[in-house]
Amino acid sequence: MLEESSILFVSRFLTCDRLDRVRAHFIRKQIKCSNSRAWAWGRMADIPEKIQTWQMVQPWKKDPETGKLIGGKLEKTEIPVPPLQPGEVLVEIAGCGVCHTDLGYFYGGVPTVTKPPLTLGHEISGVVEAGEEKLVGKEVIIPAVMPCNKCPICAAGRGNRCLAQKMPGNSLGIYGGFSSHIPVPAEDLCVVENRCDFQLAELAVIADAVTTPYQACVRAGLKQGDNVVVVGVTGGVGSYVAQMAKAFGAKTVIGIDLNPAKLERALKYGADFVINSTGKDAKAVRQEFREICKAHSLPSHYGWIIFEVTGVAPGQEIALNLLSFVGKLIWVGFGMQKNEYCLSRLMAFDAEIVGTWGCLPKYYPKVLELVLNKTIKIRPFTELRPMSQIKEVFEEAHNRKLMKRVVLTLNF
Repeated sequence: MLEESSILFVSRFLTCDRLDRVRAHFIRKQIKCSNSRAWAWGRMADIPEKIQTWQMVQPWKKDPETGKLIGGKLEKTEIPVPPLQPGEVLVEIAGCGVCHTDLGYFYGGVPTVTKPPLTLGHEISGVVEAGEEKLVGKEVIIPAVMPCNKCPICAAGRGNRCLAQKMPGNSLGIYGGFSSHIPVPAEDLCVVENRCDFQLAELAVIADAVTTPYQACVRAGLKQGDNVVVVGVTGGVGSYVAQMAKAFGAKTVIGIDLNPAKLERALKYGADFVINSTGKDAKAVRQEFREICKAHSLPSHYGWIIFEVTGVAPGQEIALNLLSFVGKLIWVGFGMQKNEYCLSRLMAFDAEIVGTWGCLPKYYPKVLELVLNKTIKIRPFTELRPMSQIKEVFEEAHNRKLMKRVVLTLNF
């Protein structure tokens, strides 16, 4: 039996809400090491035999013969807990955000690296239950994309687009965030030492919705005094692009989107001006943009950094039409459609179109700091719901009925 003094020693390094649980785990579980009877400190928690999960068994698709849509299937099931390899940990999930990318996999025909059935979800926060000794008991945010840290791309500082990267809900085998637990590489986890007044589940949105805008601003080279347009400013990522642009020092942020109530909200969180693009083509939006610039003594035809965050054709067309002299277009949103654009304009404008994918794990602690000190506000844009509502949440998100990004919390 473990002595009380040992439990007291361990308690110095754990938050109070974990102490009782860890005490029980120590008492209940004594694991033999391969060559001795020493305590396995890296596996102080009970490891479940099964992971409770919501799997995407089948995405929506068209019947190849009739062209009729065949509905997708999300099913609650159990999957094995794999043996942890060196450098891996098992995380008990606190919350997982529902992202537009998940909807693309389920509804939009976007293929996953791991073919169904698999569990979706890549915006994850949780507590390390087993694995690397130094991390057990720690609250963490799991990066949405985890590089190998060994290849030439990683060595060049572009590990966010590592070709061997692991992404929960896509390329991490069958494992994703809409589950009770998930096995992940330990190397790049973002440890949450003090989450202040935030619930751990709330911080799940950092693992994409907030870090992706940070990486996008880095790719843009955004600096103090720059002028910015965010196409898709009311979306789950776009709302944070506006805030992040201001955090990077943007002088002016103009937001473009469709929902009047959300556009009004955007004016409180990063946007200086907004344009409702409902019923307007790209040229009409560009004209309204020019009118705002004229009214506020801003340049209308040069130097703007434009973030395209919608991933849909109308938003992309607007962004392409706004790109002008010595400007930059940062491509954040993803869609399967093709775009038409005269590339010679880039030469004539001396302009740039830059793609950006995910976020390097090394930036996560800085983004976490921005959230914890409330430079970036997440609460006006997030809500927590039980994971049992996943089907309803997917449907609401797909039909654009949500005012906030939903983080699903465990209730298996």
